Amino acid sequence: MRLLTAAVTSLALTLGAQAAVAAPVEIKFSHVVAENTPKGQMAIKFKEIVDERLAGKVEVKVFPNSQLFGDNKVLEAMLLGDVQMAAPSLSKFQKYTKKLQIFDLPFLFKDMEAVEKFQNSEDGQKLLGSLQKKGLVGLGYLHNGMKQLSASQPLKVPADASGKKFRIMTSDVLQAQFEAVEAVPLKKPFSEVFTLLQTKAIDGQENTWSNIYSKKFFEVQPYITESNHGVLDYLVVTSAEFWMGLDDGLKAEIKKALDEAIKHGNGIAAQKASADKQQIIDSKRSEVLELTDAERAQWVTAMKPVWKKFEDQIGADLIKAAEASNN
Repeated sequence: MRLLTAAVTSLALTLGAQAAVAAPVEIKFSHVVAENTPKGQMAIKFKEIVDERLAGKVEVKVFPNSQLFGDNKVLEAMLLGDVQMAAPSLSKFQKYTKKLQIFDLPFLFKDMEAVEKFQNSEDGQKLLGSLQKKGLVGLGYLHNGMKQLSASQPLKVPADASGKKFRIMTSDVLQAQFEAVEAVPLKKPFSEVFTLLQTKAIDGQENTWSNIYSKKFFEVQPYITESNHGVLDYLVVTSAEFWMGLDDGLKAEIKKALDEAIKHGNGIAAQKASADKQQIIDSKRSEVLELTDAERAQWVTAMKPVWKKFEDQIGADLIKAAEASNN
């Protein structure tokens, strides 16, 4: 009887071990936007590719619209193992590394082509590993687009921004950027921006064409200056513990699927930037203002000292490499 009991117990343990080995790796992908956005479409594409190529090995579950966590909490949750992937804006990593502040520097990149050139360079790819000491691993850059300035009054030269209140993300660089033109930066959640603009609690904000259109900021901001003064991108990130725990073969397959999904999302982002800008113009709800070369030069002169202010934190050589991507 004892032998029979031992045999049954041994068999159960063996089957349990086999089941554990056979269980697919679960990737909870948390993000804060809708599924029809570039980020939302990228996450869906990633799940589709993984389902097709890695069925039974990896299972991706996408949680859009802050269903699991907001951007301010998701990185902490990731370090606790509650979520495996996310794509917060680059500004959200300030407490984990000062290096990524480079993407908030005003007028560093002239267009998205320059941004992508730098991100794909050796220096840009090294930045993906700048979070590892804090337990995070960058897996790729996802675009939203170049930022524009919207306001209740026309912004043509830096003096026009003086004394006005602008909403910003939590970023020391962005705070310094607006202070450089004697404006008042206010760190407020993205979800509150429309109401703040509508009630005139703030005078303006900075954002991409797709965000200005999708969140209807253009309906409560009579002027949008096409400044292209900064970039709003995201970093697809995971925890070092999760990533290093995968075997090399599976890790390579997941990374390949993610790279393809990011390329897909970036293509959508480029299309939306152009289309949404035109939708805003066609609406006639907000006037899009173009800067002359002389007016733009005034903004650059006023804001460029911000580079020097954060040079020690970011690295002078890194800033120089990023600037060279414009050539």
